[in-house]
Amino acid sequence: MSQRLHLVFGGELVDPTKNAFKDVNDIHIVGMFPNYQTAYDAWKSEAQKTVDNAHMRYFIAHIHRLRDEQAEASSTEELG
Repeated sequence: MSQRLHLVFGGELVDPTKNAFKDVNDIHIVGMFPNYQTAYDAWKSEAQKTVDNAHMRYFIAHIHRLRDEQAEASSTEELG
């Protein structure tokens, strides 16, 4: 089985209804994780710390999908 790397990161958004960061230089990189479960646990921990700030969001990026050019991306991952 291949590695399924996941990146957890977050920061303050310009608008809580969109995914644009207020300052990309201030993005918090939580870390890279070897599977979804550990990434989810890290995401949940960080998200709970900022629950009172509606503009703060944390995300899980599926890095393993970027490494496999043969895998089809979902419509939410397509740009443009």
